[in-house]
Amino acid sequence: MELWIPITFAAAFLQNLRSAMQKYLKGRLSTSGATFVRFGFGFPLAVLYVTVLHGVGGMAWPPLHGTFLVYAAIGGILQIMATFLLVHLFSYRNFAVGTAYSKTEPLQTAVFGIIILGDTVSPGAAIAILVGLGGVVAMSMAHGPLTVRTFLSSLVHRTALIGLASGACFGVSAVSIRAASLSLGGPGFLMQAAFTLAWVIGFQSLVMLAYMYWREPGQIAAVWRSRRPAALVGLTGSTASACWFTAMTIQNAAYVRALGQIELIFTVAASYFFFREQIKRAELIGVALIAACILILLLGR
Repeated sequence: MELWIPITFAAAFLQNLRSAMQKYLKGRLSTSGATFVRFGFGFPLAVLYVTVLHGVGGMAWPPLHGTFLVYAAIGGILQIMATFLLVHLFSYRNFAVGTAYSKTEPLQTAVFGIIILGDTVSPGAAIAILVGLGGVVAMSMAHGPLTVRTFLSSLVHRTALIGLASGACFGVSAVSIRAASLSLGGPGFLMQAAFTLAWVIGFQSLVMLAYMYWREPGQIAAVWRSRRPAALVGLTGSTASACWFTAMTIQNAAYVRALGQIELIFTVAASYFFFREQIKRAELIGVALIAACILILLLGR
């Protein structure tokens, strides 16, 4: 089995766990506060990780340059926007459906990867991405009749537009972060990914702190009062990000994000077992299609 596959599975599981914790914090914090904890409490762990790779693993620091800084900044800003939109979605739909709209990300990542990096997608992977998209569509329509007319009308619904925007931001962010990591060259994929993670998450923490100080100063104190659950979000979030960054350094970001749709299966399970939300038939159809997407992608490899 190629290394990026188990790393992606781990990333998807940890991201689902982080999202569930963020939903819990959404009741205590604003959207900005719940978004910040992912970055602010994850930054020390990211710094520790890259320091261990350098000090214990003997991996050299990669040199900074303009291309890396530009791609890292673009990826960081768009990931903030994507996370903000995703957390905001929790106010409109249940946990599973709110996440589903953003999961058009693999298709958008494939398109942006072709445009920005010249990445290619094999026919088998393209089929897998489209099958997975069908699963996302089914899950997004779980609370209404599963028809073409309903789907088309749902696309202009506010939640769908927010979810699609979130997916687009995640897609460009994934491609930009891959570009930043690859631009570092020689130190090896672990150090490239870890260095990119520490730089990006530090930049994101500063941006979010500045925004909250300017727009929602009371949220900084609220985040500190919620520091224990926020620390868990930071731990799972930074670990998930380390896995995502590593997988995307090794492999095409579109493949990683397509395989990462297994997160939706974890999401449905979390929705049922932890939040006691009813699972609809369309959501089960979506789970089956996403599982088929994963199988097609793995068999195609």
